[in-house]
Amino acid sequence: MRSTVIVLNILCDSGHRFEGWFASSDAFRQQCERQLVLCPQCQTAAVSLLPSAPYVRRNVVQPPAETAEAAATPAVPDSVAAGLYRALALAARKAENVGERFPEEARRIHYDEAPARGIRGIASADETMELLEEGILVLPAPVPHEDEFH
Repeated sequence: MRSTVIVLNILCDSGHRFEGWFASSDAFRQQCERQLVLCPQCQTAAVSLLPSAPYVRRNVVQPPAETAEAAATPAVPDSVAAGLYRALALAARKAENVGERFPEEARRIHYDEAPARGIRGIASADETMELLEEGILVLPAPVPHEDEFH
């Protein structure tokens, strides 16, 4: 099975820029209408697309090819990584932990069978891909340490 995910550049009304991964541009629009696309820094749902050529990622496994350009690309600075980690911790602190019910609860929210809210939990790689194929935005991420949830 082959799935496609597009990566879009998004801007919130506070000026924060971030990426979003979606099954299609229609999935992005639908999720925006339901206020499910939130800025990871300030949690606002007032977002818009930045003009760009979307990056399309297909789940085709290819061996990594080291090029001169890739070798010259600098690593993500520690300050950026720390900022992303803090944003994840903030989102996790605000989200309801639904545990192993995550795929089921994400679908219920997506299909308006449950109130829209931030959730976190556990999903297998296959379950995650199925959610993305349905146009349900999920972000596989490491879980910040419990101390970060306070």
